[in-house]
Amino acid sequence: MRHLPLDHPGTADHRSPGRFLWWLAKGQWVTLLGGMFFGIIWMSAQAVMPAVIGRAIDLGIADRDRGELYRWAAILFAIGLVQAASGIMRHRFAVTNWLITAYRTVQLVTHQTVRLGGTLPRKVSTGEVVAIGTNDLSHLGQLMDVSARFAGAIVSFVLVAVILLHTSVTLGLVVLIGVPLLMLGVAPLLGPLQKRAAHQRHLMGQLSNTASDIVGGLRVLRGIGGEQVFHDRYRRESQETRQAGVQVARLQSVLDALQVLLPGTFVVIVVWLGARYAVEGTITPGELVAFYGYSAFLMIPLRTATEYANKVIRARVAAVRVCRVMALDPDVTEPAVLAPSPPVGAELYDERSGLRVRTGVLTAIVGEQPDESAELADRLGLAAGEVDDDVLLGGVPLTSLSPVEVRRRIVVSDTASLFFSGRLGDRLDITGHGDVTRALDTASAADILEALPAGLDELVAERGRSFSGGQRQRLVLARALTADPEILVLVEPTSAVDAHTEARIAARLRDHRAGRTTVVTTSSPLMLDGADEVAFLRAGRVVATGTHADLLETNTDYRRVVTRESDPEPAMVVGR
Repeated sequence: MRHLPLDHPGTADHRSPGRFLWWLAKGQWVTLLGGMFFGIIWMSAQAVMPAVIGRAIDLGIADRDRGELYRWAAILFAIGLVQAASGIMRHRFAVTNWLITAYRTVQLVTHQTVRLGGTLPRKVSTGEVVAIGTNDLSHLGQLMDVSARFAGAIVSFVLVAVILLHTSVTLGLVVLIGVPLLMLGVAPLLGPLQKRAAHQRHLMGQLSNTASDIVGGLRVLRGIGGEQVFHDRYRRESQETRQAGVQVARLQSVLDALQVLLPGTFVVIVVWLGARYAVEGTITPGELVAFYGYSAFLMIPLRTATEYANKVIRARVAAVRVCRVMALDPDVTEPAVLAPSPPVGAELYDERSGLRVRTGVLTAIVGEQPDESAELADRLGLAAGEVDDDVLLGGVPLTSLSPVEVRRRIVVSDTASLFFSGRLGDRLDITGHGDVTRALDTASAADILEALPAGLDELVAERGRSFSGGQRQRLVLARALTADPEILVLVEPTSAVDAHTEARIAARLRDHRAGRTTVVTTSSPLMLDGADEVAFLRAGRVVATGTHADLLETNTDYRRVVTRESDPEPAMVVGR
């Protein structure tokens, strides 16, 4: 048995769903073979029981030989013990195979999520990723689970066919030819079932994404009265998903019915033939009982085979989703040739906008359009969807450096930053050696900590939803300050707080980051007044730099953006 989770899930072969499933199987071949071995013993023990019972009837009961009856009864008891023991081991291996597949899939997707970083939400919806963890890994695990029983079904089928051929060539041929024909009768349903299942999975992913959006934006929806609109949207999408599920269930019900009808019909044929041979005296009464037992037993491998085909279809649909996520590449990749690391305190420069961030100062960015400054902030930390060579650190393009080094030296904290669930202290101090108390004071968040019964030991709910928008923003700021990076880029860090709190943050931020390079995108006069230098963006270019006071006096466009003044209307000239 393996220790879970695995130390490393390995490198998946995600070129196709079939290759991915084969890669999963190869990664746990030992436990798979173990499950198949005990599955074969378990089902083979069931397969020989009718023959033993038939021999007991013929040699013990029909011939009135008590010794033979005891002998075959003892053999039957021993086979029962073997079946019970092998059944326990088969089940243990089946559960182990399920768990290994599930853990490996979760670890693969988690590692890929970390690797993609900010690229993930831009290329795949949240619902797609959630569906992997809620549904798809179960289907992948079930395929590995049923593999052991399927191997036993194949071997037991061959074993029964050999026994029947030895007793009656006609009955043996009926089994050997009839079973494959039964499987062919089910095959036409498998393709449409796979298509419908894939469509249902797609709709389920979209529905999960919609639900996540609604829960995440519920406070905003209530503020603008949009609850009913999104309620109607969710209801409409859920009905579409339900209809798709009904379509899958209809085809699945036909498949389930055939799994009973076709083997049942086959059993009737075998029993009828066996009864005729018994009446004609071709076979003994014991062999007739054995034939009936075989007919009943053959339903197990037949249904197992159709179940295996069904599980393969569902697993392939799940593998498609996993392969789609695994095939994604991050926007920022490790360069083929690493450039020498710039010295600590190197200047940050963006060629596209003309922004030059001087070392050790607090630089504020004001955009005529808010999206311009946010996009520039993302580029400064390689967080934008479109990555280029325009941003230089000490004259070296960021794309020529390792992404790990860039993210260690330049931290971008924006308004969309969230918290993972867990202990608050651990979520604030991600490095493990930061000054949380000082960071909370600078972010004016000490009152939040005082209101929590457990303080830093308080458990944070998912996405920090137990905090208000302003509290969450201050805690996110405190987390960024605790990291204490060489260059800190803050995107609208005070947009959700009141003026008094903003004034305190503005006054404390400059002292907290003294001697460290800090960039803040904001249009708040309180924050701009505390900046050493302000850069004004228009159409993505820096058109003016200076202090906040200087730009207010010399640049009317800057003054209009910051003070939110409207353009004065032209005065009317009245003739005399």
